[in-house]
Amino acid sequence: MKRGYFCVLVLVALIFASTSFAAERVVDLTATDGTKLKATFFPGAKPGPGVLLLHQCNRQRKVWDGLAQQLASAGINVLTLDYRGYGESGGDRFDKLPPQEAARVQNEKWPGDIDVAFAYLESQAGVKRDIIGVGGASCGVQNSVQTARRHPEVKSLVLLSGSSNMDGRNFLRDSANLPVFLAAADDDQLSMQTIEWLYTIDANPGKKLVHYAKGGHGADMFPVHPELLGLIVDWYVTTLVKTPGHAPADPNPPTVPADVQILNAIDQPGGPAKVTSQLEEARRRDPNATLFPEGLVNVMGYEHLQSGDAKTAIDILKLNAAAYPNSPNVYDSLSDAYLADGQKDLARQNAQKALDLLPSDTKDPEQLRNNIKQSAEQKLKQLGEAKN
Repeated sequence: MKRGYFCVLVLVALIFASTSFAAERVVDLTATDGTKLKATFFPGAKPGPGVLLLHQCNRQRKVWDGLAQQLASAGINVLTLDYRGYGESGGDRFDKLPPQEAARVQNEKWPGDIDVAFAYLESQAGVKRDIIGVGGASCGVQNSVQTARRHPEVKSLVLLSGSSNMDGRNFLRDSANLPVFLAAADDDQLSMQTIEWLYTIDANPGKKLVHYAKGGHGADMFPVHPELLGLIVDWYVTTLVKTPGHAPADPNPPTVPADVQILNAIDQPGGPAKVTSQLEEARRRDPNATLFPEGLVNVMGYEHLQSGDAKTAIDILKLNAAAYPNSPNVYDSLSDAYLADGQKDLARQNAQKALDLLPSDTKDPEQLRNNIKQSAEQKLKQLGEAKN
């Protein structure tokens, strides 16, 4: 009788120990400047690799709970983090910050905060610190790619509905040994284009792209496509557990639209000139040919402008204006580039061109048209010439 009772107690203890080992726990972290950060750690069911999940900028860390629990059950330790200004983390609420301050926090504060979380994940018992994965959605895509740039122990990435800057794109081009899983939906058009762009850039032969017709943005795809959770779990099991840093080549790789593929050409040294020639050739066959999406090329131009490379920015934005000659936004952007390069006459001409096109602009939303008007008029005032 006593022996049977003892066995029952042992069994209960083992069950409790197993349950408590797998139970998630809220973690308090401290950023280098003293800001308090909240995270949740999901211990794996057994010792294994770790994954850091970084949320999109219209959500917080709990959006990852379902995925994190499945990964933990598969033997992968997971840490989810609230960025400063989000969820339960400290800092001024991000959505209340002026745009310039928000950009400063993203660029100067978040990387250090993420590194604090990364170090915590690596320090946990049972985590194989040399085999780490990172995943992100929306703005978390940029954060994930940059985290991989800073940490060579990152062996796998999952990127949902987002983009990365010029440095991040160059990193992916040079990272043939880093497998990347990407997913987005067509009803989130810009994100679909940026994810396809990153897919064309990525140098790893084991990269995988999941393309949905509908599903929304980032982790919002999970309720619509619950199988996506399983695909991500399988991806991390393959690239972190079974064959760390490796994924088999996709036997049926998706076809990426030509207008997205050409972004990679523009993004290369000498690319704007080559694509300008391609555009001229295409226009001989079809006077309305554009070849590439206006918005992403505009972003590319501003990236070069912000990095101090005004000459390349001008080349890219001139190409955009050639493809979209009726867009006031491209001329306002080109005006910014000329102004940064000290070419005041051309800056003035393009700002005025933007204003001249605004009355006939039916494509852009009202808020963007107002922003273009304000930007162009401000430049003309700065250059000493008021609008006609």
